[in-house]
Amino acid sequence: MTTMHRRRVLKGMMGGAAVTVGLPILDCLLNESGTAFAATGKELPTRFVTWFWGLGLGEQNWVPKETGAKYELPPQLQSLKPIQHKLNLFSGGQVFLDGQANNTHFTGVQGHMTGKVASAAEYFGSVDTLIGDVIGKGTRFRSLEVSCDGDPKACWSARMDSGKLSAEVSPLALYTRIFGPEFKDPNAAEFVPDPAVMVRRSALSAVSEERKDLMQNLGAADKAKLDNYFTALRSLEQKLDIQLQKPEPLPACSKPKAPDEEKEVSTLAVDAMARHNLFAQLIAHALACGQTRVANLSITQGMSGLRKEGEPSNHHTYTHEEPIDPVLGYQPKAAWFQMLYMKGLYDFAMAMDGIQEGDKTLLDRSILYAYTDHGAPRLHSVRNYPFVLLGSANGRMKTGLHVADPGGAATRVGFTAMQAMGVPLNSWGVNSNHVSSPLSDVLV
Repeated sequence: MTTMHRRRVLKGMMGGAAVTVGLPILDCLLNESGTAFAATGKELPTRFVTWFWGLGLGEQNWVPKETGAKYELPPQLQSLKPIQHKLNLFSGGQVFLDGQANNTHFTGVQGHMTGKVASAAEYFGSVDTLIGDVIGKGTRFRSLEVSCDGDPKACWSARMDSGKLSAEVSPLALYTRIFGPEFKDPNAAEFVPDPAVMVRRSALSAVSEERKDLMQNLGAADKAKLDNYFTALRSLEQKLDIQLQKPEPLPACSKPKAPDEEKEVSTLAVDAMARHNLFAQLIAHALACGQTRVANLSITQGMSGLRKEGEPSNHHTYTHEEPIDPVLGYQPKAAWFQMLYMKGLYDFAMAMDGIQEGDKTLLDRSILYAYTDHGAPRLHSVRNYPFVLLGSANGRMKTGLHVADPGGAATRVGFTAMQAMGVPLNSWGVNSNHVSSPLSDVLV
């Protein structure tokens, strides 16, 4: 510790963009096995990130012939080959409509992300928020949501009590939000609480002290209203408490270089993926710095309007109008977008895998949950969904497997992730999408 400062980082350039890589967590901070903090005995935290791309992977051709560990990734997923040993591929699952119409680009995600197929107005309690209620306590941000196509509504995260969340569309704004004036470096030698925060905290305490006297003189309806009000205040108080406390050291944390000023949002797919890679670095740093343990990224809305430079049609149009190549077995122009997205998923995974935390990487201590809105894009079907899960959730999941569940409920994948993340549910979902058994092949 006398020869190297614990906040030192490696800086370089990759593809013209500045890259900052945090050094590994030093052994002196951990127990002998490198699995927990030596000072507290606490296991290093587990994180959960969802990653959405629109319009599936292709027709039946994307499903590997083999299950288990020895399988060949399909052409659309070849970008992930270098980290195949750290991912699980799930195929065959479907969303059961239970008499509802297939509201394309919505119903399928509603089913496998919330466990329920219903009207378009009912989208509550997505997988990530159920997991966040378990692992996300005690962090500055309950979760972070971002969208790469400039649409704040392109987000599938939804709380049980308030519905869909809005996504941040600007990497620069996200940087300011995470690493602006309120950011507290967990590795700083000195910690000075913000006086303004202390004043606000004291005001809330005073209100809390008067609560009992006030509640005694109110009727049932007003008591219910004030109870909801004080619940919201308590949530704010908990956030302020975190700002008043010195965070535990996280030597893998490094404050990244601020992104450059951004160009106007365009419909070019390569521009959206450039924004994606900025978000990937920022989210990886936020997770490593203990600012949040849950994040959600969407490349686009399900009905993607992204296009390839020089081409007149967008991704969504190609899925409807482009014929299937009889040799390849899929739509090659639509597949160009799918392969571009999967390269982005690889880049996101590598941003997390490049941060070492004890005997594992940030990716190893996480689940990066990649999902889509349709099975076969040409048909806009709700059958044979592809799911790609990267990371082992702190060793709670096996990796490197293809798990086929033809005709099974797609909700089993989300339920399996919840089991790995410690969500105390014995079953999940409604009607035909209700499941009580996880895909145990991947659970330790």
